[in-house]
Amino acid sequence: MFDFSLSRLLFLVPAIIIALTFHEYAHARVAYAFGDPTARDAGRLTLNPLRHLDVLGTLLLIVAGFGWAKPVPVNPWLMGENRRKKLMAVSAAGPVMNLLEALAGAGIMSLIVHLAPATNGFYYYALVFLSYFVMINVVLAVFNLIPIPPLDGSKILGGLLPESKLHVELALERYGFGILMLLIFLPEILSLLGLPGIDILGTIISKPAQWLIQAIYSLFGI
Repeated sequence: MFDFSLSRLLFLVPAIIIALTFHEYAHARVAYAFGDPTARDAGRLTLNPLRHLDVLGTLLLIVAGFGWAKPVPVNPWLMGENRRKKLMAVSAAGPVMNLLEALAGAGIMSLIVHLAPATNGFYYYALVFLSYFVMINVVLAVFNLIPIPPLDGSKILGGLLPESKLHVELALERYGFGILMLLIFLPEILSLLGLPGIDILGTIISKPAQWLIQAIYSLFGI
């Protein structure tokens, strides 16, 4: 079912490592800017990927196309006033960083397409890697914006909800991870039961991701 070919992994794994590392670094950097040193003290204010990668989340990115890294520890009580809004900004920093990475990758692709010799093998492989890089960053951004804990979208939703609706956020925190795992493995579970596979999560992610990738490529004339 999954494509584990060596050529694919050689392009995909580095793209995933870079995308996840900068995603988590962005969380830590924004939290520190708001006065919270928790991530820095935990050694997460770094671009060392070994400090950020989660085994299950990374494997799922390789085989399923969406995943996560280790959550960055954050203490909103150290951020002063407007803690909920600041926590929302910290959470949004990761997906925003991924979109910036996708834009940077597409920009480099545009330079290669328009300026580099088409017959050079190095530039061909660079384009293949960058196409994976753009795709992974866009999918990671879209996936993390889903408002289910422990994804960033849940904290963004929490910052947008009025105080009277905090029970919704608390309920999501309690059951979110189980719901997320069910959505991820639902196609395989249904297949084992001999039922038609329904990839709800893939459907939620694929349409916005495809639109964003096409928009980014169009922006750079690719």
